Amino acid sequence: MTRRKSRRLVIIAVCGAVLALAVGLVLSAMSGSIVFFRSPSEVALRGPAVGARFRLGGLVQEGSVVRGRDQRVAFAVTDTTATVPVTYRGLLPDLFREGQGVVAEGALDADGTFRADSVLAKHDETYMPREVAGALKAQGHWQGGRSAP
Repeated sequence: MTRRKSRRLVIIAVCGAVLALAVGLVLSAMSGSIVFFRSPSEVALRGPAVGARFRLGGLVQEGSVVRGRDQRVAFAVTDTTATVPVTYRGLLPDLFREGQGVVAEGALDADGTFRADSVLAKHDETYMPREVAGALKAQGHWQGGRSAP
């Protein structure tokens, strides 16, 4: 091999190593911020590990909202097949109500209660989060007049 080809191979190898290191660092940094979506049926079927963060989406079950002291709220999220109890402390969105779509982000406790640290509610009559609509369609319970966004 000539000196020129050797130098070219070394430069390519160094660039490849630097690129692999950069991709590894980016993926490592993002791993803590990736949050997966799960429906109540998925949680019931193969529950995530206790303490693992994920988003829980579905409908707020009718008659399940219980407001407590210090802005504590307990409610249940359902996809009409399975139901997951949720607790949240904080202000709920103005459009949060029973029978409406909701996405809560948090973690599951050892007793099966989902401890939410943020709650999102649908913002108008035609919006439903894509994951929630997909889960409801898969179960045959989608009632929206339009298809999911």
